[in-house]
Amino acid sequence: MNELKAFPYQRVLILGLAKSGTAVAKLLHRNGIGVIVNDLKTPEDDDNVRQIRDLGIGVIVGEHPLSVLDDVDAVIKNPGIPYENVLIKEALHKDLPILTEIELIAYFGIDQVVGITGSNGKTTTTTLIYEMFKRAELPASLAGNIGHVASEVAEGMEENEKMIIELSSFQLLGVDRFKPRIAVLLNLFEAHLDYHHTIEHYQNAKATIFKNQTEQDYLVYNADDPRIKQMVKPAASTLVPFSREAQLTTGAYCKDGAIYFKQEKVMDIDAIALVGAHNLENILAAVAVAKIEGISNLTIQAVLGSFTGVSHRLQFVEEVNGRLCYNDSKATNILATSKALNAFSQPVILLAGGLDRGNEFDELIPHMSNVKGMVLFGETSEKLTRAGKAADVEQIQIVTTMEEAVQQAYQLSEKGDIILLSPACASWDQYKTFEERGNMFIDSVHKL
Repeated sequence: MNELKAFPYQRVLILGLAKSGTAVAKLLHRNGIGVIVNDLKTPEDDDNVRQIRDLGIGVIVGEHPLSVLDDVDAVIKNPGIPYENVLIKEALHKDLPILTEIELIAYFGIDQVVGITGSNGKTTTTTLIYEMFKRAELPASLAGNIGHVASEVAEGMEENEKMIIELSSFQLLGVDRFKPRIAVLLNLFEAHLDYHHTIEHYQNAKATIFKNQTEQDYLVYNADDPRIKQMVKPAASTLVPFSREAQLTTGAYCKDGAIYFKQEKVMDIDAIALVGAHNLENILAAVAVAKIEGISNLTIQAVLGSFTGVSHRLQFVEEVNGRLCYNDSKATNILATSKALNAFSQPVILLAGGLDRGNEFDELIPHMSNVKGMVLFGETSEKLTRAGKAADVEQIQIVTTMEEAVQQAYQLSEKGDIILLSPACASWDQYKTFEERGNMFIDSVHKL
């Protein structure tokens, strides 16, 4: 088991419990670091609270007393906790470092890290890269926003093992020394502005992924994205572009119906199993990383020829009497749903709706030409109804449950249609997670 090296903080406040907070509290305790834990919403009888208290770690739940900042020299916060939080504001006033748990990777001496970020496509790209490493028999572990606590993974990694880590803007805001050997910037669109407030702040958070890189490191970036092209200009690392639109002299790109890296043909696009034109960008990014790591074309071909997607991201569920049902519950913004709609030429029955973040859905309208019916739910159902009417969608239904939504979608559909859950909204108005929402869809499809 790896140990923290030269960790500069002696007593740390863990703000926010859940999976990552619990793991970090235990990890720091094992490494002799003083820890206190504070969480507003977790109840006293929660199992995580009991486990941490059994270790002799102080835990305060149900309130945010400012006294928890006494005698601490750093705060490690849950990425989702906003900087307007009363304790975070007070910690900043005290000039305390505000970190997220991925910063701990730097203190484990893990230098073989591939970090992936972007507004959309992170999970698909991260999983593709991991599958390529695994098929090439390169020792690697998944970590980060994909569901595995990064510092916990780092603690158990073997020598020469690589970490493939999905990174959100929330996580990246809380790093100081963290540095991936290969950083991947997929795209940048207006997202999470309720957290970051401006696109500039959001962009700066994403740019943190390469701020510590040197010329020995690599930055794989989307050359089709104007904001990304501007962002990477000050990077010290070796730039490796990818493009779906332009034929490059370096990096990964498309030409004559095939994927190329530099001047070398990697494989034909027709042989790729993953549906959706937007996924080509994720594939190009993964190919660029694989080629940097010396992975063979045969290995890349084997993975791309069989990989059909990750759970809740344009995941094929079942064919029901000629209708193809897809679960895209991870589409929590307009861009993701737009890309999902563009993946199909067949008529679509769209299931959408969820948390109202204050935005309208006008940007979805140009992508709805093949939507013949909509089944809507959640806080945004009326807003999505307006968008559907503006797009001349033939039939629009509003329901309250996912089972109703699937049944209505089936009734509106015909043989050859696509039944697509792609909500364009976060799930938190009705579900704890987008996974729970997607699983409800899958269960309801199976009931058909």
